[in-house]
Amino acid sequence: MPPTVVILDTNFPHNDAERRLCREAGVALTIAQCRSEDEVVAAAHDADGVIAQYAPLTPRSIAGLTRCRIISRYGIGVDNIDLAAATERGIWVANVPGFCAPEVSDHALALVLAFGRRLFSLDRSVRAGRWDVIGVAGQTGRLAESTLGIVGFGQIGRLLAAKASGLGLRVLATSPRSAAAHAAAHGAEAVDLARLLSESDYVVLLCPLTPRTHHLINRDTLALTRPGAHLINVSRGALVDEPALIEALESGRLAGAGLDVFEREPPADDSPLRRLPNVVMTPHAAYYSSRALAELQERVTLNVLDALAGRMPASTLNPEARTG
Repeated sequence: MPPTVVILDTNFPHNDAERRLCREAGVALTIAQCRSEDEVVAAAHDADGVIAQYAPLTPRSIAGLTRCRIISRYGIGVDNIDLAAATERGIWVANVPGFCAPEVSDHALALVLAFGRRLFSLDRSVRAGRWDVIGVAGQTGRLAESTLGIVGFGQIGRLLAAKASGLGLRVLATSPRSAAAHAAAHGAEAVDLARLLSESDYVVLLCPLTPRTHHLINRDTLALTRPGAHLINVSRGALVDEPALIEALESGRLAGAGLDVFEREPPADDSPLRRLPNVVMTPHAAYYSSRALAELQERVTLNVLDALAGRMPASTLNPEARTG
């Protein structure tokens, strides 16, 4: 009987790459759309490996994966997977780091440029029949005299820093692990979070969601931001306390926010974020290009096939899981 792999959930247009790679490896593949712990267990209780997008891989659902050797996640973040529970059961967890670094850094920089040049306000004014540059653009500064703060300085943050510094922006970076070691080499200065918030005209969130970073941007940290700054989040919605963000936007403490991610996706129909004119929203799209999606689907599957062949995937997050 061939090994079995279950895709627990996916919202991609097709899964041709996953099917092809599994077929070539002699692995049986099934696709489900799991939204609950019970659905995860029902779909994959006897699977040798699973691929997940947003399906809840909690201690309870992981305990129901009786044969699983590998959980491979579509993407970089693994906040829907209980890493400790998987490790305890001897299950490797792997992700796909770096697959969308060019796209996410471009998306963040596009928002910085659009805010900096007042493109959103100017576009709306022209559509409304107004032809008034100075009256709409107001106190527009020179972008090359602005400061960009990057919170999280992994591969995407370093790429964004290099692009932004090339345009003349001053770049600050903070990260619990890598900013000080890599900042200067990528055109940035390593600082702590408080200084970054107080000096940055544009703050870009690029850090993972962990218990430590949950609601990293809250009333207290927003009070540290430079008045009139812009916040851009292309990482995880729960990095930001949304009621506190709304207050800062309504009061004018923040001039604007560019949000690709939200605590609830999509945001509720009655969310104040939908009506605020100084908010720009995209549908968790920063990662996307056709090439990035193809790479993601290929690499997430190769993680599983490596594990089923007895090889630890290169992007395994808990290599200690199978030491026994």
